[in-house]
Amino acid sequence: MTGEDRLRWAVVSTVGPRSLMSGVFSAGLGTLTNSPEEYGPHWDGFGKRYGMRLTGIATGNVIEAGLGAAWGEDPRYFRAEGQPVGSRIGNAVKMTFLARNKDGGIRPAYARYIAVAGNNVLSNTWRADSEATAADASLRIGIGFLSRMGSNLLSEFLPDMKRRLSRKK
Repeated sequence: MTGEDRLRWAVVSTVGPRSLMSGVFSAGLGTLTNSPEEYGPHWDGFGKRYGMRLTGIATGNVIEAGLGAAWGEDPRYFRAEGQPVGSRIGNAVKMTFLARNKDGGIRPAYARYIAVAGNNVLSNTWRADSEATAADASLRIGIGFLSRMGSNLLSEFLPDMKRRLSRKK
């Protein structure tokens, strides 16, 4: 993975369409449930929630890209196209916690572990008090890995779904 590839990954993972739409969903849900209450159930609160998520995503992606570069980890997801569905699901789950190294081997995604945990603990310094506890950070860490898994599953199956839908026209 070149430096340019790594930068492209960090930018697209932060402000690409999938990330931005996930932010709309996340901020919308938070606004609907008024969580955290400090932001309020209105457009201003939506903006604060959207910005909070975006800063966390950006921080995590920069950490993962930087440490990954130093350690030779590739943060990109590679599809298991052509494999049985169960194997493809397994690949998406497995690659939530693993990454390719510069030799193409698979190993624990240490940069990702530090990035997901680090950005969620660090963000406690600028979050609303009601969601800036160690328990909240721990919950966000779990959600961060579940989100990565969901993103992997979308990357795995969305191209096939698009292809099938375009054939039906």
